[in-house]
Amino acid sequence: MSLPRFYCDLPLVSGALLPLPEALAHHAVRVLRVRDGQDIVLFDGQGGEYPAVLRVEGRAVHAQLGEHRPREAELAGAITLVQGLPSGDKMDWVVEKAVELGAVRVVPISAQRSVVQLSGARADKRLAHWRRIAQSAAEQCGRNRLMQVDAPGTLAQWLREAPQGPRLLCHPEADLSLSDVLAQDPASRHISLLVGPEGGWSDTELQAAGQAGTTAVRFGPRVLRTETAGLALMAAASALLKW
Repeated sequence: MSLPRFYCDLPLVSGALLPLPEALAHHAVRVLRVRDGQDIVLFDGQGGEYPAVLRVEGRAVHAQLGEHRPREAELAGAITLVQGLPSGDKMDWVVEKAVELGAVRVVPISAQRSVVQLSGARADKRLAHWRRIAQSAAEQCGRNRLMQVDAPGTLAQWLREAPQGPRLLCHPEADLSLSDVLAQDPASRHISLLVGPEGGWSDTELQAAGQAGTTAVRFGPRVLRTETAGLALMAAASALLKW
């Protein structure tokens, strides 16, 4: 059985007796029922992890840290998922599964056809929620680095600052398949996958993406839901690139 794993946003030092933050201590002791003397694992998102022993004395909760272990569970390359905001709580699912599939970054896009449009305090609250989901998913799946979740923005904003490497936009009527495009650049070490909301990208967004060097790709003969498409593309791309 795997040990309970916790992200800790504090400097971790081998051999230290670390007082745990209140929220982490509550989650470990009150929610997961971890007991005094039980083995756990801590990581700080900078790479690697620390085996530790939980120490509970009254309301004080500490972790006795062991030696740093340079274990990683990252892909050999980097995948950024640029996701048009879907309706309801579908973005929660996308963020969680993107962590499990190894994405380094998720960029929520307030697309022209997105039912959900976020701004101001509402956007800040949703972003904090997604980042908590990403943290929990990393704890669960064994990653020792946190996936970045950006604040919601427009497609035009992302295109102006897009990273180097192939930028592939999922479109059911594209001429090229995902495998066709990746075969042209098998040495890529960073790819960006763009998935529209339920209504798809608008003509204006498609034109802007094309002018910015984005390549439209199809993924099989079926039309996938927005919350499925990006995850399927990530899994397929990492397999095709042998990441």
